[in-house]
Amino acid sequence: MRKIRITAEKVTAAAVLHNNSTADAIWDALPIEARVNTWGEEIYFGIPVYLDEADDARATVDMGHLGYWPSGHAFCIFFGLTPASRGNEIRPASAVNVFGRIEGDATVFKHVNEGARIAIEKAET
Repeated sequence: MRKIRITAEKVTAAAVLHNNSTADAIWDALPIEARVNTWGEEIYFGIPVYLDEADDARATVDMGHLGYWPSGHAFCIFFGLTPASRGNEIRPASAVNVFGRIEGDATVFKHVNEGARIAIEKAET
């Protein structure tokens, strides 16, 4: 099982990566540092990974999912509704490759501000 640590401002969270090619590519690119963009209750930021939309890309995701947004070459953390959501669904701007999940309470990311520095690194398992 591959785990990562995500740190932004005073928030630190652990996540587990799935066993798929998107997770493999992101794992290989770690560590990553970037500046946060927010879109509703989603954090996203560009990363040096360039992948196409996966065959199982999703137009809606679950709370705590980590997604790779092919259109923006971005790492996304979903912790609530976005401007594209309909009802209670969590909807990215367009389909994402789901590659992992936050362990614990993903809503801690509500405390991360636009422009904050974020770091993603491999964690000890």
